[in-house]
Amino acid sequence: MVYEFVKYPDETLVVFSDIRKKENGDEYIRVSFERPTDNGFDTVVFELPSYDIVERDGNFSQEEINGFKEIVERGAHLFFKWSREGGIQIA
Repeated sequence: MVYEFVKYPDETLVVFSDIRKKENGDEYIRVSFERPTDNGFDTVVFELPSYDIVERDGNFSQEEINGFKEIVERGAHLFFKWSREGGIQIA
């Protein structure tokens, strides 16, 4: 399952996964940034809590990726909270 976080004016969509478990039992989630292009998507996917990029395709600049990493690092606790709650609950 994935949950929408935000959609930016340039059409970049940010989504995060439900909590998953590795074979060793460690929990993780993935946060994906995708922007439509004429030929598909620019994509970068971070895995939390390591903050590693596990997928990168397309033409996001290094500056954009650095900004995405900052979002992921600052919001990691919220992504985990919202994943446990089944997405962002807006009243």
